Amino acid sequence: MMPVSAIIFYLIAALILGAGILAVTSRKIFRSAIWLLFSLVGIAALYFWMQVEFIAAVQIIVYVGGIVVLIIFSIFLTEQSGKEMPKPSLARSLFAILSVVFGILFSCCLIDQYFINTIEQGPFHVSMSDIGMQMLSTSSYGYLLPFEVVSILLLAAMIGCIVIAIKNKGNAIPLTQNSES
Repeated sequence: MMPVSAIIFYLIAALILGAGILAVTSRKIFRSAIWLLFSLVGIAALYFWMQVEFIAAVQIIVYVGGIVVLIIFSIFLTEQSGKEMPKPSLARSLFAILSVVFGILFSCCLIDQYFINTIEQGPFHVSMSDIGMQMLSTSSYGYLLPFEVVSILLLAAMIGCIVIAIKNKGNAIPLTQNSES
């Protein structure tokens, strides 16, 4: 009989993979965003299952609470939430299938090479103060610079969403027109 932890892992993995596949294959863009949300929540559940609560909380706050909300917000700004996306061409579908097959084979090779014959280690414990010091450190093992780069990336994404949402209507003043005329 399979242990309960293995059953929980397979249920979480099925949620992640199923929601990910539905996010990619859905023809409605808003539904794709919702399926992405479920997939990211499943990844957070996987982190909770692995007893890495801080990373799970960051996953929920940053990706579920930030990125997905930003995506949904930009979908509503462009008023494309109810429209159906066009059906992909045969060449694109074939390339997608080949990419999936390559990804599965590559993952199997990595798992076989790095994870099959490793020594089983117990759970690791890191205090919150150690995580905080690493996040604010500017040393070679600090994460302050990548943290700032990600925040700039999110700001650029939000500005991009706003630019996409702006519509050039007939009564709107073009950006290149001089105000003196």
